[in-house]
Amino acid sequence: MDAGRTRRYLLTMWEGGGNVPPELGVARRLIDRGHEVHVLADPTIGRAAEALGASFSPWRDAPHHTSLDPSQDLIKDWETKNPFVMMRRARDQLIADPAVAFASETVRAIDAFRPDVVVPDAFLFGSIMAAQAARLPTALLVPNIWLLPSKGSPSIGPGFGLAKTVLGRSRDAAMLAIVNRVFGAGLPAINAARADLGLSPLSSFYDQALGADRILVLSSPLFDYASSSVPSNARYVGPILDDPDWAGPWEGPWPPDDRRPLVLVGFSSTYQNQGPVLRRVIEALATLPVRAVVTVGQMLDAREVAATANVAVVAAASHTQILAEADVVVTHCGHGTVMKALAAGVPMVCMPMGRDQNDTAARLVHHGLGMRLPPRASAARIARAVQNVLDHQSFRTNASRMGTAIANGEGTADLVVELEALAGLDVTPS
Repeated sequence: MDAGRTRRYLLTMWEGGGNVPPELGVARRLIDRGHEVHVLADPTIGRAAEALGASFSPWRDAPHHTSLDPSQDLIKDWETKNPFVMMRRARDQLIADPAVAFASETVRAIDAFRPDVVVPDAFLFGSIMAAQAARLPTALLVPNIWLLPSKGSPSIGPGFGLAKTVLGRSRDAAMLAIVNRVFGAGLPAINAARADLGLSPLSSFYDQALGADRILVLSSPLFDYASSSVPSNARYVGPILDDPDWAGPWEGPWPPDDRRPLVLVGFSSTYQNQGPVLRRVIEALATLPVRAVVTVGQMLDAREVAATANVAVVAAASHTQILAEADVVVTHCGHGTVMKALAAGVPMVCMPMGRDQNDTAARLVHHGLGMRLPPRASAARIARAVQNVLDHQSFRTNASRMGTAIANGEGTADLVVELEALAGLDVTPS
């Protein structure tokens, strides 16, 4: 790219586990296009950001991780299964109460880097308002399904399917009222942070995000049933399927002519007390005529999870590589894992453990892409679900169809073109 078309992008991020690889993937695509990128994020993200060619500075006063130790987790969602408790923690520990600190540090980064566009994670309301105060174009990144309230879709949290009856719509309305009350309690803190920046107060908590120039949803609109009712400034740009930098290559211990179905097991890259669930999954797979590889990620020691004759356990491995051969995935239903599996046309058994996972699982079941189990499901029940997905071709057919749509970018806008247009570049096709 010639110097006249080079732009400067400030990305602000937080250490939320599954959000990090796709958001760094946005940075990589901008750098590959010839743009300059600065990442303002938790110190744990610095090495990976700099490896891409971005400049980096860490959060200092705003909440941040200096390690991946669970004690530093901002939400600690493994302590409760109540979605409203998790919402309150996200509101108080990340979104609303620390907004003034995130805003202050973003202002300093803007002054130092002089970006043309600010690209915050959608939860970082402080960064959004700092960009607005500086009158800079702002594009929010949503590295999962649509999270804000939308007409015709159930509220995020409990993982409800689409309502089909009056009773279901009443359920959704009641849930929305509770969710609005939970997040609405954070509005005074948001408005106090805005006042510090000379910005006018908001009447709705959600307006801090909805007022951005662009909201870029890193998912497939065909998968997310909220896609038909998002606002006009939102764009689905498709999932970013980059493996994390710590996931290396993998070579199975089985001979090349072993034709048993291959199962990939991948749970959260952050701590969700997933050890007991993984042990039950391994117990289940040990009873089936399959091969399986379990990737425990950065938060568990692979030695804590015993392998069996047909189940290999590794710290990390490229899911993209394994999915090229896999027949089924057993997962916590994190958005990144689900999108990678679907892009490879592989159906799933999902055991959501919190965050947005229940709602991602609801969409998976809605489209016939696999089965959903509670995280406390017994080994016998897990084994039956895996066998059921293997036995019924419809799951594979539906996953393949969704994978083709993802690969073809059906219904999506071009991520980099959207960001370049915000920076004032002419992106009219030649």
